[in-house]
Amino acid sequence: MMAKIKHIAISSQQPDKTAKFYKEVLGLEEVGKVTSANADGYYLSDGNVNIAILKFKSDVVSGDFDVEYSGIHHIGFQVDDAAEADARMKAADAYPMDDVNEALHGGMGAPSMGAMWRRSTADRTA
Repeated sequence: MMAKIKHIAISSQQPDKTAKFYKEVLGLEEVGKVTSANADGYYLSDGNVNIAILKFKSDVVSGDFDVEYSGIHHIGFQVDDAAEADARMKAADAYPMDDVNEALHGGMGAPSMGAMWRRSTADRTA
């Protein structure tokens, strides 16, 4: 199983300004806009990898960070076999972020949303 990076999510308190920077300075293309109960922001792309620039609206959906956090939030991967990926995550002592997954049941404006996972706090050095 080879996972592919689908997106890098950045939490920003100023998503308009942040998106403008990436578009004007680095030439990324805006491929979507997020306006939902969970977050506001943008999806940008270089043609291969997307960047999600999000201002989260609740501590639940912001996961391990609070809504005031700014910086890299998570990396999203695309896999061919979700059941196999789930089994591998569990074998690696990772577990689903049920609180976040439940809150994001409606997603953030994207066509599909996978599960958010976190690694055991005992081994977060890698």
